[in-house]
Amino acid sequence: MPRILVVGRTGQVGTALEAALPATGWPFVVMEAPALDLTDAGSIEAAVATARPDVVVNAAAYTAVDAAESQVELAYAINARGPGLLAAAAAQAGAAILHFSTDYVFNGTRGPWREDDATEPLGVYGASKLAGEHAVAAANPRHIILRTSWVCSATGHNFLKTMLRLAETRAELRVVADQWGAPTFADDLADAVVRLVPRLVAGEGHGLFHFTGAPWTSWHGFAEAIFTGRAGPRLVPITTADYPTPAQRPADGRLDCGRIARVHGIAQPDWIAGLGRAMAALSR
Repeated sequence: MPRILVVGRTGQVGTALEAALPATGWPFVVMEAPALDLTDAGSIEAAVATARPDVVVNAAAYTAVDAAESQVELAYAINARGPGLLAAAAAQAGAAILHFSTDYVFNGTRGPWREDDATEPLGVYGASKLAGEHAVAAANPRHIILRTSWVCSATGHNFLKTMLRLAETRAELRVVADQWGAPTFADDLADAVVRLVPRLVAGEGHGLFHFTGAPWTSWHGFAEAIFTGRAGPRLVPITTADYPTPAQRPADGRLDCGRIARVHGIAQPDWIAGLGRAMAALSR
């Protein structure tokens, strides 16, 4: 029976994993700073030694895309150096590691992107996550790296909750319509992790994989789905140029998820269904 260490209790994926793992019957522990601080090598080594895991799941990350442009050191500490140290500590303990990455490792010129396509991050966030991929893979050969996109849930900070909050005070919302990708709900990511853990323990299917919801859409299309069937603001499609931000976003962040289906038998989840679950949770 695999023993799991989840890093990142308060994030969307960590919260979903803490809810999903009890049903497996597997022993698990969820840690975050200060018990396990990705910016502190000693903290990482001590936490892994205490947890004695078979699999480490790193659900912690620095995700403030715009702030990363000015907080470069912190972004790299949490997204690159920390995961590398965590992967090394896992390897030392005889454990495998599952680590999350992002569509922001690509330049967004054309998708859908495959795992073997050339990477070219447009900003610090994407560059730090790409460096984390390399650090994890170099430190622990028993790894699975999952690139995902547009993570949402009923908890934490995300596009869904931002749209609902703004709709409370605004009759009109201007939403970018020329950036493409796919929402991925945190509980679907947690389900994928549950299916991947036994493969990691068995030493099967290591490597880099893409996993997102389906079908592809734009941010404007996602917003339309959020307010379908309910009173909401008027949604005005705008271009990326109409909404300048400190960090440049990939225009086409669509990920080809065929490899995870072929290797692990995991199909892309319907994000519309995930949206329904999240809306139901928020209404309770």
